[in-house]
Amino acid sequence: MSVTAVVGLQWGDEAKGKIVDLLTDQHEVVCRYLGGNNAGHTVMFGGKTYKLSLLPAGILRPGVTSVISNGVVINPKALLSEIDSIRKQGVEVGKLLISDRAHVIFPYHMVEEAGLEKARGANAIGTTMRGIGTCYRDKIGRTHAIRVGDLYRPQFFKERLEEVVAQKKLIIKALDPSAEIPSAAEIYEEYSRYADILKESVIDTTAYLHRVLKEKKSLMFEGAQGSLLDIDHGTFPYVTSSNSSGCGIQAGSGVPSRVIDRVIGVVKAYTTRVGGGPCPTELDNEIGQHIRDEGHEYGTVTGRPRRCGWFDAVATGYGSRISGIDCVALMLLDVLSKLDEVKICEAYEINGERTTDFPSHIDDLADAKPVYRTLPGWKKDITGVRKMEDFPKEARAYIDTVAELLEAKVGFVSIGPDREQTVIL
Repeated sequence: MSVTAVVGLQWGDEAKGKIVDLLTDQHEVVCRYLGGNNAGHTVMFGGKTYKLSLLPAGILRPGVTSVISNGVVINPKALLSEIDSIRKQGVEVGKLLISDRAHVIFPYHMVEEAGLEKARGANAIGTTMRGIGTCYRDKIGRTHAIRVGDLYRPQFFKERLEEVVAQKKLIIKALDPSAEIPSAAEIYEEYSRYADILKESVIDTTAYLHRVLKEKKSLMFEGAQGSLLDIDHGTFPYVTSSNSSGCGIQAGSGVPSRVIDRVIGVVKAYTTRVGGGPCPTELDNEIGQHIRDEGHEYGTVTGRPRRCGWFDAVATGYGSRISGIDCVALMLLDVLSKLDEVKICEAYEINGERTTDFPSHIDDLADAKPVYRTLPGWKKDITGVRKMEDFPKEARAYIDTVAELLEAKVGFVSIGPDREQTVIL
């Protein structure tokens, strides 16, 4: 039996899907434990490209059980659309299990989120407008929350919707008088159809995962987004609404962290960020645009261009510590191959003082000036490299510097989108 966790250490979009795909063959069960359809990942498999949001990457493998556990918020319409999309690409969806404890996203969540963002104006957080944050808000608030299991109790579900929709209309009208949401009856009819389609997949996934452990099956936890977006430990308030670091595994699945054998922290060879909030190493210049173009840095879910900059070892090192990683997967190293020199932020200067601690307050992070270590570029195509010794010495120096500053060994280096373009150390 092995229990592995794959966690992003930056602001998301670290190419976790590729590492999960590589490791899926070694595991019988893959579990997605947080987030919603705001988190996208791209997987190259069998010569095709798959864009997944809610579905674990294990869904592409026959014989692997894919679990969406209690920490995820689920838009059933989006989930069914995603299943239909990969079926049209020739994938026969394998065993999919959905937690009856997971919370449900409804149309009013998206309308409410849009109203909140509009009201914030220039201070908008930059959400994906998919109702993720407002669903998590209702989960914590409890009075407006509806879980997947509630969909299968018709009378309870109907009465609950009538109560919640009436209150949501008051809230949403106060935010945006022009906004409209469907009636409780319309939502009930629509979501009851979704529930019927998904019925065979809905179970108590916490009990299932504990049976998996008892039977000594191999299990992998698939993270979404990144550690710096963690609601408790990230760059608040420019964060997601769940624990997107390794801290979220136990709460999001019901499986204690002490049973995890290996935590793999996934990082890009540079830094990207989407939406608002400080990003100390951001390059608003031709180098930043070069990285964006070479790395195709546009959101899987939203299509938004990502903010790009040099690798930030202070921020990423903080992400690795809170997630308790055992090794690093360094992704997209090939994107830097055309640059004369490359830089890594090894410290911040804040109010005239040098520090390697990641600030807890957003204003201090906004004031942070990156202290760079400059390394020579390798100016060579590395996409065909398959062994560590075949990397140019400059690329090896870059890998070694990342390992040194993160105080963790590098276990994987990705130098292209295909599965075979991964050097395993």
